[in-house]
Amino acid sequence: MKNLRSMITGGFLVATVATIVYSCQSAVKETKEKETSVLAVALLQVDTAAIPNDKYGEAVRYGQELMYNTAYYIGPEGINGKYLGNKMNCTNCHQQGGTKPFSFNLMLSHEDYPQYRAREGHVLTLAERVNNCVTRPHNGRPLPLDSREMVAFLSYFRWINSFVPKDKPVKGIKNLSVALPDVAASPERGEKLYVQHCARCHGAEGEGQWRADKVTYTYPPLWGPYGYQPGSSMHRVIKQAQWLKANMPYDKATYDKPFLSDAEAMDIAAFVNDDSRHHRPDVKNFDYPHIIEKAIDYDKGPFADTFSTAQHKYGPYLPVIDYWKKKGLKASY
Repeated sequence: MKNLRSMITGGFLVATVATIVYSCQSAVKETKEKETSVLAVALLQVDTAAIPNDKYGEAVRYGQELMYNTAYYIGPEGINGKYLGNKMNCTNCHQQGGTKPFSFNLMLSHEDYPQYRAREGHVLTLAERVNNCVTRPHNGRPLPLDSREMVAFLSYFRWINSFVPKDKPVKGIKNLSVALPDVAASPERGEKLYVQHCARCHGAEGEGQWRADKVTYTYPPLWGPYGYQPGSSMHRVIKQAQWLKANMPYDKATYDKPFLSDAEAMDIAAFVNDDSRHHRPDVKNFDYPHIIEKAIDYDKGPFADTFSTAQHKYGPYLPVIDYWKKKGLKASY
């Protein structure tokens, strides 16, 4: 067991050295300019060696292990509890344990919560937000709020937040923006791009690639009975495209030098999230109780506008945004 824990934690010193880029520019007109116009850059390191050697530090270390090895600890065959419905890990989406820029970064989560969430229609605590991930992308059951695992997650988020500068804007917390095309995202075009760039890791059928010990995946599934469910952030085409742009293919893309064009990222997201082709775990409850707050790329009605389910799913989104603007409303996505 000691050797196994050493194997699991040994990679963290490298894997959790993350870069958060922040700009000294005080005002930028558009979100995309904020993400791409860097006048002054500093590097911020999150160093595992700085975790305190006390009881709080023990919780932080366990929280970090949970981020990287979620399935091992609390998966369907977890050694410390069986909470997940699949064998994916938090770091599959929140890369580098939630510290990688433009990758569903979690370094501000400790200070951002409690916050109002339109998807649920009420204010969520950070613990509730953690359980959203456990129950949705992981298709599991909620962690007890006083469990060792929940305390560890929250301790880890507090610790990584301590590395965020408080006197400068932080880059990389949100995903990169994508320019929305004038045409709908195409699952057909996306399928060709998927075969070209994605299937080598995630499989021709989106099944992912098992690690040798079958405890978890080297590359996670993108659909199928063990993929994420509808209602997950990754199931929204714009939201997934933003993540893809900065992070995929993993060995070619960086946030400052994306490999995929914006339109290509949209098409791949459209293919991966094409539920007419790809089976997903069942979900009984869809979200956004207040339809005026519903994200425009969320494809479950009813909608607060006149556009079809297909257009909410794939676009084109610019007419939807214009419609909302004329109504004096701001479209979210």
